[in-house]
Amino acid sequence: MKTTMTTTKKTTTTKKKNFTVKSSNELPPNPFIHEILELVNKQRSNAKRVEVLQKYGNDALKTLFVWNFDDTAVSVLPEGHVPYKENDVPVGTDHTSLRREYKHLYNFVRGGNDSLSSLRRETMFIQMLEGLHPEEAKILCLVKDKQLQTQFKVSKDIVSQAFPEIKWGGRA
Repeated sequence: MKTTMTTTKKTTTTKKKNFTVKSSNELPPNPFIHEILELVNKQRSNAKRVEVLQKYGNDALKTLFVWNFDDTAVSVLPEGHVPYKENDVPVGTDHTSLRREYKHLYNFVRGGNDSLSSLRRETMFIQMLEGLHPEEAKILCLVKDKQLQTQFKVSKDIVSQAFPEIKWGGRA
């Protein structure tokens, strides 16, 4: 008696999943300032940088650019390293953003709130930095010393093209 074994091949099919891939030039709604500036950094031409700034421009970003690039917006905070403790809680839990805090930046420039004592002003600045997302705090420290262009590919010319409504000068 002879036994014959037959084998059958089992074929599997995989379904293609439909999903959309965001292009590298897309950010989530209400992005952090550092996300916008990092996207600007990735652009190869000034025209693309202007386009990104126009697409994601907001009052907070414009305020930071004015403080950084306008010679008449003078910081009343000491230059150099700021001794603050970074907010190390997980992203998305307990951070505030420059979009929310930019309204208080007038306290840190000449003519904004000159009645504050230096100690109170510096304490307020450190408290603001400690509440911000760590990357946004670094950006604010750069802006305070007018050094934003050292870390990001953005210049006064690019900002002027992106936001022609910004009037330069006359802030002191």
